[in-house]
Amino acid sequence: MLAELASLTLLGVTHLTGPTHHVQGIDVEGDFLWVSAVEKATRKGYLSRYNWKTGERLATVEVQDGERYHPGGLQLAGGSLWVPVAEYRRESSARVQKRNKMTLALEAQFAVPDHIGCVAIADGVLWGGNWDARLLYRWRPDGTLLDQRPNPTGTGFQDLKATGGRLVGNGVKSRTAGAIEWLDPETLAVEKFITTGLTDRGVRFSNEGMALRDGVLYLLPEDDPSRLFRYRLP
Repeated sequence: MLAELASLTLLGVTHLTGPTHHVQGIDVEGDFLWVSAVEKATRKGYLSRYNWKTGERLATVEVQDGERYHPGGLQLAGGSLWVPVAEYRRESSARVQKRNKMTLALEAQFAVPDHIGCVAIADGVLWGGNWDARLLYRWRPDGTLLDQRPNPTGTGFQDLKATGGRLVGNGVKSRTAGAIEWLDPETLAVEKFITTGLTDRGVRFSNEGMALRDGVLYLLPEDDPSRLFRYRLP
């Protein structure tokens, strides 16, 4: 199935309060929105929780670990959030962190000898994509590596979700175009996709954060001031 983002019903736009820095990943549950972001000038990474209906920031923590201060695409699983925190360069290193979704406190982490830019989790398997998702990894939640494979789609995934038995990646195709792709988790074949263009600020809609919940697509493509776009999925 092919669709264009512009053809979907726009349900609303929420302006987030306070500095969001350089947005990376998001997830949504109930009234809450979680956002990871990086501030290169100060070499700090942030994880924040918002009320997505009002845009109010409710909590935030710093997540950097030495040279690793670039958090990436994230996903909720039960009472926890999984988020990578990497060095801000290709072929470097990362920590994949498990954090409490309400307090944002660190619960566990494991090391990866690569820049991991996004993670997703379902059915006891943790997925991860490196810089521009050229490689896709699979681990057990304790960090045991199961395998790694080249990404055959050519899409530079920025945020990743495992949902409904599929792997869903949000990423870039060119300077002006991107896509949201539903992949078969075994073959990595693209089963359906939504093409995305630019916001009225000239930013790709698929530039950064993406979440799916109850038939709604959430996109947070822009840095300060950040706007959360909500679309009804076909």
